[in-house]
Amino acid sequence: MWSLSKHIGLAMTAKKNKVALVTGAGTGIGKAAAQALLKGGYKVVLTGRNKERLDKAIQDIGGNEQDCLAFSCDVGKPVEVQQLFAAIQNRFDRIDILFNNAGMGAPAIPIEDISYEQWMNVVNANLCGAFLCSQEAIRMMKAQSPKGGRIINNGSISAHAPRPMSAPYTATKHAISGLTKSIALDGRPFNIACGQIDIGNAATEMTEPMAAGILQADQSIKVEPRMDVNHVGEAILHMANLPLESNILSMTIMASNMPFVGRG
Repeated sequence: MWSLSKHIGLAMTAKKNKVALVTGAGTGIGKAAAQALLKGGYKVVLTGRNKERLDKAIQDIGGNEQDCLAFSCDVGKPVEVQQLFAAIQNRFDRIDILFNNAGMGAPAIPIEDISYEQWMNVVNANLCGAFLCSQEAIRMMKAQSPKGGRIINNGSISAHAPRPMSAPYTATKHAISGLTKSIALDGRPFNIACGQIDIGNAATEMTEPMAAGILQADQSIKVEPRMDVNHVGEAILHMANLPLESNILSMTIMASNMPFVGRG
């Protein structure tokens, strides 16, 4: 007789054969996403530039050599991205979820004082990295059996409302919105879905200054509420778990009381 427990068991077994890649996975949102995906039954590849940090992240989230792979990669460099995906192909032979999370900001200085190097560092990490990883993921998703998969891009509420002195970061997050829609459109014939999650004030190392007070649009300094980063991980797992016939094209998850909606 068919039972609910048997159905759940078979579903988890099927999920165990699914593979998720998280970029920028050593800390913060990436680490929380890796943890949520691992607990959700995925095999998880964690990548970032610091291998020791990735290894520690796997320990922290309860992973092991069977379910997780740590691979050092600068996602802004094409050769390193190709090596990353070759390692995924060799180890797991497929990819079902790509979470393009790796990113950075430039110093909060007037736009005319930003150097070309500072600008390009942000563009390479936030935009080129997502583009290069998506290219390789799409190639694998088209070729594998069963065909298809899902790409989730980490956008930002800065794609809708910038913070003062954040031109490089804000520009790249606007670009991510365009990349997301292009992949969602071009992926249709190949059962490849693509969505974007815009995150506001998750409690990570990057947002610690908000707890002390951060510059506002009116030039005042105010403390901003933050939210548990694990809520972001759970939201990403929800997006990942949808059948490929359905897609969350855009999700915003934010600290409820942060100054974003209306006038703050």
